[in-house]
Amino acid sequence: MGELALFVLLVLALVAGLALIPFGLPGIWIMVAALIGYAALGGFQRVGVGTLALAAGAALASEAAEAWLGFRLTRRYGASSRAAWGAVVGGLAGAVLGTPVPIIGNVVGAFLGAFVGAVMLEFTAGAAGRGALAAGWGALLGRAAGAAVKIAAGLFIAIVGLFAALG
Repeated sequence: MGELALFVLLVLALVAGLALIPFGLPGIWIMVAALIGYAALGGFQRVGVGTLALAAGAALASEAAEAWLGFRLTRRYGASSRAAWGAVVGGLAGAVLGTPVPIIGNVVGAFLGAFVGAVMLEFTAGAAGRGALAAGWGALLGRAAGAAVKIAAGLFIAIVGLFAALG
């Protein structure tokens, strides 16, 4: 396969991966895999191990930041640590349950799951209605902040990867 064709496939894979991130799909890992594939097919001439390590590190950091932000913002809005864990688990479960709904199911499921998980576990911890709803709101904000961080990391990976591929 020609060098131009490989570059075009890399660009398409990076754009597709970036587009998948807001939907709660593993777009960031598709981007890393595309860079690894491009590097391997190109004999690691342009995209080297350093670029791949940087991309993988950014992806891992964004995953950790997403989980941390969801947990912290839930707690910041007065939730118990139990409700914060409910937001994390609820967000994951909601993303999985939303999968059958085309295009937006994962996103809506993840946001609703985080909200419901936090509210339910805050209620079981003995919180009143308003406190449980505040916990759910914090979980929703945490999920949104986590998605924003992942999109920023995806943009970083795409830019670094494309500059390396062009270099």
